[in-house]
Amino acid sequence: MNDRFPRGEAAIVAAATHGMGVAPGQSSMERAVGASLKALDQVGLTPADVDGLFVALPDDFMSGLGLAEYLGISPRLTENNRTGGSAFMTHAMWAALALATGQCNVALIAYGSNQRSAAGGLVMSMRQNAFEAPYKLPRPVGAYAMAAARYKHAYGLKREQLGEVALAARQWAQLNPDAFARDPMTMDDYLGARMVADPLGVRDCCLVTDGAAAVVMVRADRASDLTRTPVYLLGAAAATEHRDITAMPDLTHTAARLSGRRAFEQAGVRAQDIDVVQLYDAFTINTLLFLEDLGFCARGKAPASWKAAALRPAVRCR
Repeated sequence: MNDRFPRGEAAIVAAATHGMGVAPGQSSMERAVGASLKALDQVGLTPADVDGLFVALPDDFMSGLGLAEYLGISPRLTENNRTGGSAFMTHAMWAALALATGQCNVALIAYGSNQRSAAGGLVMSMRQNAFEAPYKLPRPVGAYAMAAARYKHAYGLKREQLGEVALAARQWAQLNPDAFARDPMTMDDYLGARMVADPLGVRDCCLVTDGAAAVVMVRADRASDLTRTPVYLLGAAAATEHRDITAMPDLTHTAARLSGRRAFEQAGVRAQDIDVVQLYDAFTINTLLFLEDLGFCARGKAPASWKAAALRPAVRCR
């Protein structure tokens, strides 16, 4: 198959966040709208200019229709495919393809959540798996705990090595005024935290917060008219191997090894060419698996590579 992608033909021209941390009083949809309006306003656009809409809210499986209705628009293209944390990466991919083929002219990608202030915890609308349900596996943390346990068995992973990932994330958060948890955290704090699903403790898990974000994408030939700093999308790919952890072919390998290779090829780069890597870190084990699957270090070597690379901030946190 000829894996063709419109390299550099679409660009992000605006990005905004809204209601980060704890911001009670708004629905997930209202938060997504707030971020969308901010992003559009950055480049002098209005909802009426949007003809490609991409959104996936945690509590609304028809959020594409709902957001269009709320904004008062009739987009030519609406996409609300939800693939978990990777949904918005796939939205950027489809938006670039739609822009390049003339299916839309202004693509808006949005997300919003009020899970902390409204529910106080993670809202999951996942069907039960007949093979997992009898064992009451907590999802999603139980699934990632199984992956971490297998990695530990195969490669001798220590909890302190997962802790290094958590400590680095916290130190980066201390440099971000929008981050929810910015208090200092030590290795003793990490190791002493409540266990959630062995070997993952509460500090291995992503925070449940309120918040929203949105980006605006247009074709490259229009991007420089809207902003002085467009971000061109050079490559994007998706891959699916399973839905439930009990169907995962290899607990220490993710489908990122497939999508990453294709995205690199589309962009014309290799892992060693990348200066900045931003990985989805819902759980600390994710970060290590993705580093390996994307080719940044050899299989089983991510914990040692993480420590050697000193991936914590160079700037001392205050």
